[in-house]
This record gives sequence, C-alpha cells and structure tokens, in this order.
Amino acid sequence: MTDQPTFSIIAPVYNEEPIIHELHRRVSQVMDGIGEPWELIIVDDGSRDRSLEVAMEVHAKDPRVHIVSFARNFGHQLAVTAGLDYAQGDAVIVIDADLQDPPELIPKMIEKWREGYQVVYAVRSERRGESWFKLLTARLFYRIIYRITDVDIPLDTGDFRLMDRSAVGAMNRMREHRRFIRGMASWVGFKQTGVEYVREERYAGETKYPLRKMVRFAMDAITGFSYFPLQVAIYISLILAIIALLAIPVVALLRLAGQYVLQGQATTLVVLLLMSSFQLFFLFLLGAVREPHVR
Repeated sequence: MTDQPTFSIIAPVYNEEPIIHELHRRVSQVMDGIGEPWELIIVDDGSRDRSLEVAMEVHAKDPRVHIVSFARNFGHQLAVTAGLDYAQGDAVIVIDADLQDPPELIPKMIEKWREGYQVVYAVRSERRGESWFKLLTARLFYRIIYRITDVDIPLDTGDFRLMDRSAVGAMNRMREHRRFIRGMASWVGFKQTGVEYVREERYAGETKYPLRKMVRFAMDAITGFSYFPLQVAIYISLILAIIALLAIPVVALLRLAGQYVLQGQATTLVVLLLMSSFQLFFLFLLGAVREPHVR
C-alpha cells in the first residue's frame, strides 16, 4: 500500500511516445528531491502511437505513475479535467508532457504554496523555439482575452500551475463541456500568485495545437468567460432598430414628394431590419440569462 500522495502531477499525453520516459525521469528527479509522497498521472488522450504502451511500461517500473486512458481523443482540456478528478494530492500540478513546461520549476511553486497561496500559476517570460506567427498570435490571444473577459486571467500564462486541494475541489464541481482551464482557475478565486519561467522548445515531436485548434480554443475562452459577443449583438440590434425607425419617415416623405426610391422594396427592407433587430435582441436575452457555474 502506497502512502497518500502530498503532490499529484497531471500530464496529458497525445502522441508523445518519444517523451514519456524523459518526462518520468525529470519529474522523478525533481519530486524525489522534495522528499514527500507524490504521484504522476499520465492521461492518454486517445493517442494513435505507442504512448499508452510506453506509459504502461513506466507504470510497471514505478507504481507512483498512474494511467488514465481515453477511448478516443477528447482534447487537452478534458484530459486535464480527468486528471483533476483522479488526483489525490493535497496540491495538484498540471504540466505539459512535451517538457516545454520544466518540472524543475515545481519546487518554486511548492514554496509559494507553503507560503499560503492556493493557486500558483507559471508566467512565460520567454518562449523559445516558436515561430513568429505562434508568438504573435499567442501574444494577441492573451491580451484580447484579458481585455474582454469578465475574470482576471493573468497575461502569458498557460495551464502549467499548482492548485491547492480546495481550489481543485471547486473546479471539479464545474462540469462545463467546453472548458477553459486557466479561465476556470482564475474564476474560482482563492489566493493566487505567479512565478516566471522560460518556456523551452519541445523535447521531441510536433505541436498538438495547430491553428484550427487554437481558434476553437480562443472561442471557448471568449464564449465561456466574456459577455463581449452578447454586447456586440445588442449593439448591432440597436443600430439596426435605429436605421429602420429612421427609414420609415424618410421613405414616407420621399413617397409624398413623388420620389419612388427602391420602389416595392423599401417596406420589405424596413421590416427585415426590424425583424433582425428583434432577433438579435432576443438572442442577447437568451444568452444573458445564464446559470451560475457552480451550484
């Protein structure tokens, strides 16, 4: 029987066969130096290579390594969620398996946790080995999200963070399907702080976040934590209504003056503008009446 872990490290994996042994080696080296019980939870997100088999080999050699295996690819955010559900530690650390998030930063995060912080997030001071397009889009993404969301999401942070058991418990009660973990971690509150680090190049393999996934991820963030799309809808609704109401006397005056501009179409256009305005307004009402995240 193994000791109850003090620390749980969650590493989602998708087609990371060449990395898993090195991930385990570096995490073990760091955590053994801390001297308290720990577990490494590898969440296989429906990998198509031998990632699951390699993870099972690591588990056979080290019982502190646990495997959660998905039947298909559900995505990084749901893989993190499964790890949070499974984790038993007093503090839970989420880390990318590609080793761009260095396990060597974990002791510094634990030090902040012992000081009383319940969420310790890692702030990227530098990103190495990434294209100018990736750097530009990432920079824009974080700043746009910071401007338009209704929670204070720290700039240049990813999912690499430590969370106290109380924060994990709050997040586990949030069962959204389209998840944005870093936004949720900020939304739940608790005492939070950041530590800076240099994000390294991938140890091996290719990125699992192409442009298509990045766009979908951004949309999940915006729709999950911002009223901005609803505000755009209500503003457009107001503009359309004003145009329609102004058009009614203008069309009437033109008709009285004998000017038949848009003959046979003016009434249809005014009605369409008013109907579009009403539709956007009621969409705004439907979207604004949202249930709380946590019951």
